[in-house]
Amino acid sequence: MTPPLHASERDKRHIDRPLRSIRGGGLSLVKHVSSYGSPSTGHVPLDADVRKEPTPILSQDDLFHPLSQSPFAPVRERGEAIKKLAACPVCAGEHSHLHAHTKAQPKAVNFECPDCGWPTHCSQEHWEQDEEHKKYCSRLREVNEDDHDLRSGRKIREFELPGPQDSETAISFANWDVFWYTRGFPSMDTERSRRHASKLLTYPITIGSVLHEHSYLTLNNQRLTPEGSRSMAALRTTLHVPPGAPETEEASATKPEVRIFILGARAESSLPANVWEQLHMLFPAAILHLFFVGPQVSLPDFAKAKRTSGASSATGQANQPSTRAQNQDQPAEQAPAQETMSQLSSANPNSEPTEEKPKYVPNIYNPPTPAPIALRKYTRQSIERYGVPSYTTPYNHQLTITGLQTNYVDVHAQFQETFDPYTDCFFLFNPGFGFPSPYSSDEHGNALLQIASPTEWGPVVPLLLATKCPIIVTGFSPADVERDIRSLSTAPGVAGEFDWVITPGPNAFGSEKWEVADFDPRVMLKLNWGIWAIRGQRRDVRERSSFSSIFSS
Repeated sequence: MTPPLHASERDKRHIDRPLRSIRGGGLSLVKHVSSYGSPSTGHVPLDADVRKEPTPILSQDDLFHPLSQSPFAPVRERGEAIKKLAACPVCAGEHSHLHAHTKAQPKAVNFECPDCGWPTHCSQEHWEQDEEHKKYCSRLREVNEDDHDLRSGRKIREFELPGPQDSETAISFANWDVFWYTRGFPSMDTERSRRHASKLLTYPITIGSVLHEHSYLTLNNQRLTPEGSRSMAALRTTLHVPPGAPETEEASATKPEVRIFILGARAESSLPANVWEQLHMLFPAAILHLFFVGPQVSLPDFAKAKRTSGASSATGQANQPSTRAQNQDQPAEQAPAQETMSQLSSANPNSEPTEEKPKYVPNIYNPPTPAPIALRKYTRQSIERYGVPSYTTPYNHQLTITGLQTNYVDVHAQFQETFDPYTDCFFLFNPGFGFPSPYSSDEHGNALLQIASPTEWGPVVPLLLATKCPIIVTGFSPADVERDIRSLSTAPGVAGEFDWVITPGPNAFGSEKWEVADFDPRVMLKLNWGIWAIRGQRRDVRERSSFSSIFSS
């Protein structure tokens, strides 16, 4: 049996988020996220507060549908996008033997496999000829059913997030199963539940599993290097209390703020704040400040919120003064719940839509910025402080979230003099160092690697190494990790300038869900499959004694 779940009603969430590109290192995270529980209060809702569970649109034995016949428009639109982008693998194999001047091109996929439901070939004849399709057909069917399950309308208990950790109970980071058990999550009884939960939590728990004193990355298993042990020890002295002392909120009163910079953020920045609160609950005695930095960071729509609040304020003054007064007396903890309830009602397929939802955007090369995130009660614009489009949300007195929609090089100078290996670290999720840059090339016209590109990671990594703070990097496959590591040896300002902190290897808290590329359904990956870390090389100055200098002269 699992430990009891701390549940409440503060932060139900629903998010619809576009996919990450293969080049940028990953695809989409989740479509629908809901959580029960106010972790800060531990409040358990009364029966009157509990909403009646909606009737599922699809039953658990009716999740498989060909994409073109799906009851959900976004799934059908994705199928149409694949038919425009993907080439038939059998045609591609035949045309690869033709001469370069031949004008004939492989046909686009149009035939949907009856076993997986995805458009995979141009015709049934080519589908029957392709023996390779059997190797990945089961994975495509798995993704098909997972996507329909998320939209089925059932209550997704995998997204019920637990409250604060008992100070007498230790958290284990051995793997997902042990973590969920020791952390008090609902029981993950099926492989589908595991895939949903791991996909939602892979970003915050990957960070926590690296920084926590009970991390699975140790000297004994050779994943942590001696240099890395010193770097992690410095951070952990700030994140944790001295041995024997209880991990409580009171202990954070005298601690400095720990800043976690997540660079190149896109999908990570659009996760609901209560999901990132799970990271904070791993360090109850620490004060955390998360910085999402990147040109595609998701920001709140302040202009829309201002128009909406202005219209509702005018309506309230004219028609419902008593209700307005009642809302002013309402506790602050209930504000996120009201905000979330409106999101859930808008997601109800039986409700009347207030505005047209954006159409499906294929996950190729340079996807657009995710949709604006929810505007919380205390969220404020920070453009005057940072000089770029940004926001800051003080989620609680121990967790602050800031988003900066810009390249890191544009704001590095604002932090340059304040970096401290005891309080700061960097995370780069699936950055794609080793991929060719679509924007930069050398003098011979060959595409530069992204880690050497002046418009991408080229000027960034040397700046990070100069801080001497840990730089933790993930990759979506063994080949991706190897490609990124090989790129370090050729990058200007990087090669020979770093020490290993974490040796390359699998990430115990990567997503277990396969992500499918729209431009080729044969291309599948898992977010944050591998992990490694480096740090700027330290050059210790040694003083020569006067006695030794006599013999050396």
